[in-house]
Amino acid sequence: MATIEVKIPSVGESVQEAVLGEWFKQNGDMVEKDEALFVIETDKVTLEVTAEAAGILTILVQAGETVAVGTVVARIEIGAEKAAEAPPKAAAASEAPKAKAAPAAPAPEAPKKAAAPEPKVPAPAPKPAPAAPSAATGPLSPAVRRLVAEKQLDLRKVQGTGPGGRITKGDVLLALEQAPAGVPEPCVAPPELGASEAPAEVRKAMSPIRKRIAARLLEAKQNTAMLTTFNDIDMSRAMAIRTQYKDLFKEKHDISLGFMSFFVKACVAALREIPEVNGFVDGNDIVYHNYQHIGVAVGSPRGLVVPVIRHAEKMSFAQVEQAIVDYVAKIKENRLELADLEGGTFTISNGGVYGSLLSTPILNTPQSGILGMHRTEKRAVVVDDQIVVRPMMFVALSYDHRIVDGRGAVTFLKRVKEMVENPERLLLEV
Repeated sequence: MATIEVKIPSVGESVQEAVLGEWFKQNGDMVEKDEALFVIETDKVTLEVTAEAAGILTILVQAGETVAVGTVVARIEIGAEKAAEAPPKAAAASEAPKAKAAPAAPAPEAPKKAAAPEPKVPAPAPKPAPAAPSAATGPLSPAVRRLVAEKQLDLRKVQGTGPGGRITKGDVLLALEQAPAGVPEPCVAPPELGASEAPAEVRKAMSPIRKRIAARLLEAKQNTAMLTTFNDIDMSRAMAIRTQYKDLFKEKHDISLGFMSFFVKACVAALREIPEVNGFVDGNDIVYHNYQHIGVAVGSPRGLVVPVIRHAEKMSFAQVEQAIVDYVAKIKENRLELADLEGGTFTISNGGVYGSLLSTPILNTPQSGILGMHRTEKRAVVVDDQIVVRPMMFVALSYDHRIVDGRGAVTFLKRVKEMVENPERLLLEV
């Protein structure tokens, strides 16, 4: 029987080790090809590792251990499934001579034949029960099953769009109403804190991603001349356009229209006008970019990650929304790759999904600018000398004062405000 080794994969030249976060299978379990085996966590990404072939799994490294890239953490015995079927045949063969030797042998065989159909009758019964909600959906992938179980989703409410009506990961995410980018899964506190006799304090090692976040935030504070400027945006027009066209948009593009695409397109326009916000300091040089790679901060249980929407200047609203949804799905399914996080020239962070009214976002080095969005709430404002109630959002731009002057930062934020308050300008590019 052939045996293959399961190794910690390489996720980038800068990553030399990873934490084996969780095994999805038990030692000795039968695994199928491409079935998720475990998840690894590095200082930048989390990633699921799948089986290269079907067989019996032997686990060599337990969850929670830090291992180097290339380490063999398990083996899969490919021919084990067929070997497991051999004993029943041998047992049947051994019963044959007993039947010849003793005439009484047929007597016990009769109940066996009568009993044989009995387990088959109840066996199919439980299968249709869980399959009923998704009778025409076909089998679910491991990632979809985990997501459905985690969210306790009723599959009867999910319309499958895959081959033969099969439910895909995208269908499940859509059923969860495609939460806007930046909405994280709730962080899980140590279970000891919820115990009836909880200890006075709980010490827990920082995860690699949390360590990386801490190091980068500290680096940004120590190595940049960071300053923040603020403004507020009247969201009335953007909300009206979204309400007016969201159904047509969904029907045509099969994706929901959110506000993040408005801000991405507005930032692209502002970055073209104020290019220093789209650059960075490299030693004694300033590097300018003739493209806009926009990072969108997304929360996850393991920490904040910033996947990059490349060449956002060439994208439509629908393409921006699709890119965001795809990244959210990859993050939830632990499929985010290191390449997805690299090359950003500017970042947008939406603290409003947590209910934040105002904040000062920290730079995502080496970038020189980050836009902070916040919650939209109705406030009394003065328009044409009249006090009116409008849905308003505070926005903040943190920038590296070494490369961006106050005038450029304020002008940038004013352009974003003008574009979002008058979305027609984004379409006309004026």
